[in-house]
Amino acid sequence: MTIVLTLPDGSERTVPAGTTALDVAHSIGPRLAQDAVGAELAGRRIDLREPLFASGPFKLFTTRNPEASEFVRHSAEHVLADAVTRLWPEALYDAGRKDHSEKFQYDFRFERAFTPEDLEKIEAKMREIIAEDAPFERVEVSREEAFEIFRERGNELKLLRLADIPAGDTITLYRHGRFLDLCRGPHLQRAGQIGAVKLLESSGVYFKGDEANEKLQRVYGTAFTSKKELEAYEKSFEEARARDHRRLGVELDLFSFSPLAPASPFFHPKGATVYNGLIDYVRELYATRGYGEVVTPQILDVELWHKSGHYANYRENMFFTEVDERQFAVKPMNCPTHCMIFGTRKRSYRDLPIRYADFGRLHRYERSGVTSGLTRVRSFAQDDGHIFCTDEQVGEEVRALIEMYFAVYRTFGFDEVKVFFSTRPEKSIGSDELWHQAEAALRGALDANLGPDGYSVNPGDGAFYGPKIDFQLKDALGRWWQLGTIQLDYQLPQRFELEYVAGDGTFPRPVMIHRAMLGSLERFLGILIEHTAGAFPMWLAPVQVKVLPISEKTLDYARGVAGELTAAGLRVELDESNEKLGYKVRLAQLEKVPYMLVAGAKEAEQGSLAVRLRSGEDLGAIAVAELLPRLVAQARLRAASLPATA
Repeated sequence: MTIVLTLPDGSERTVPAGTTALDVAHSIGPRLAQDAVGAELAGRRIDLREPLFASGPFKLFTTRNPEASEFVRHSAEHVLADAVTRLWPEALYDAGRKDHSEKFQYDFRFERAFTPEDLEKIEAKMREIIAEDAPFERVEVSREEAFEIFRERGNELKLLRLADIPAGDTITLYRHGRFLDLCRGPHLQRAGQIGAVKLLESSGVYFKGDEANEKLQRVYGTAFTSKKELEAYEKSFEEARARDHRRLGVELDLFSFSPLAPASPFFHPKGATVYNGLIDYVRELYATRGYGEVVTPQILDVELWHKSGHYANYRENMFFTEVDERQFAVKPMNCPTHCMIFGTRKRSYRDLPIRYADFGRLHRYERSGVTSGLTRVRSFAQDDGHIFCTDEQVGEEVRALIEMYFAVYRTFGFDEVKVFFSTRPEKSIGSDELWHQAEAALRGALDANLGPDGYSVNPGDGAFYGPKIDFQLKDALGRWWQLGTIQLDYQLPQRFELEYVAGDGTFPRPVMIHRAMLGSLERFLGILIEHTAGAFPMWLAPVQVKVLPISEKTLDYARGVAGELTAAGLRVELDESNEKLGYKVRLAQLEKVPYMLVAGAKEAEQGSLAVRLRSGEDLGAIAVAELLPRLVAQARLRAASLPATA
């Protein structure tokens, strides 16, 4: 049996089934075989030593390819585990897993938390192992052989991992030097192909992410093909640390957390101002786009969630309670309640589309091991909306949503956006016919509005009830975040027996479009804080203006000006402290206040204020009568940043 590999230049190679990617590299040239780090077949990243049994597009990667990073970091995980067990033989290694694009991690059973000094030792040992340049060897074993290997090594964590592997799956181990790990790959050819490595931090986590299990120690690191790449990353990492929303949230007095309400933020007055500012902005959009805002209960009988399919497909992420011998669920999403509202009266085709919006609180159970600041919480709200429309209206509704989403993202300074079309997942509800209909409708809308090349396809990543469009945004640090979503649903209208009277007197079911632009408001705020480094645009800043009297002699004048500004609708603070002006200015800059207005004797005499921006730019003295309307106009302007001048 042979297979056909299509190379990037369009040429084809016919090879025997079972040939490895490394064999193919050797057939092309010895230098390529030496430099190769991994391969890709039909869109799947594979190890060079993995036997090939399918035809399809085929690529080889060397250290010069950006894709090499995946192989480098995965291999670095094994080097990390090897280093820890060389230093502390009693430590049991569990598993590594990809954190995000530039980090790797590995978990260990260890008697204590790793210290910064431990990380230095581990990193030094990793460099020794990399210098040994041992090859990574792929070994296929039987289930029984794998169990025997890790029983002999006394690693009960690996035995538990083995038990999770479905019967019939191929079990592979990877060896380099004396170290052996349960792993699917892919890996580099040799440890020496890891050009540079850096350990970042450590933390406590639960085995398999379940807080009912024992606590393990996780080590985070990063690795690159060259030292130059690592140095660039370290610079970016320090910038990310400075922008960390968890730190800035405390420094700017925006929010806090308590162990009494795990993964549920408390928004302080300043944080609530920003939070409500986001809601007000979205409400303004709704007013021009035909949405009706609704308010729905937070706790509903489980019967509703059985009917919607959430109980069968989502209950592990839900909170439940029992009252009067009835079981209730805390609402994880709004869609079933909006179906209920639609079904309260007879609808005509003339009524459609009907657009509901809802800012109600939602609660989802997230394991403690994955919660993080505002970006992964248990209590949150969404800029949630659902559209009920006819089949014929789907294209226009999706077009309008895409246009609105891009406009909203530009408002917040996100200029680079990727769009993904996600198809039916393995775990889903509904007939093949309805899924085919939904996917065809959504793909058609995407093709019409963005063109076939305007989006990418994520096979099997749809919601359990329908396909979806996801929007990813690039922040100021070059990181990509998934935010908005548009989901097409033929299932819930059927489950809730929703219908409308068509023009011909029949009673078809409406199409339901689930949509959110910002997604979780909490998560979006966390992303926005890091994107702006806490320097919110004027319209969203919790304090827009700070008035700084130079001395007690100008305090009355400053109070009067602050009162005028407040009466005009601006959010104003007056610094009445006895500190020197330089200190007051510095404090206002640290608080990320857009405008600092200095009131000295000269300004009081002239009826003016000396204007400074948080960037440090000095705009000089401006008359209050001229300045006030300009500030009011800036506060009303939905813009991503401050203008160059006031």
